[in-house]
Amino acid sequence: MLHDPMTLDLLATLDVVDDDVTAVVEAYLADPQRGTVAFGDGYRIDPAAAVAAHPFARSLMAQPWAGEELQHVAVRAAILLACPKRG
Repeated sequence: MLHDPMTLDLLATLDVVDDDVTAVVEAYLADPQRGTVAFGDGYRIDPAAAVAAHPFARSLMAQPWAGEELQHVAVRAAILLACPKRG
């Protein structure tokens, strides 16, 4: 692969499963300043950086009207499109 895989790619190879993604999303929503989170088969990701890099998620998280379910979906999208690091 010429680039680091996105979390979405890692789901296809089962290096990461849906429960792993959900755990990262919930960790971010519980504490957006938490920092790097380990998940899957030896990967780590900074969910705050993933949200900051995703225009929709970044914009939505700043909206006072965005409810918990909508925030969850936006953060999940950001995590799926982010490129976690191995190790």
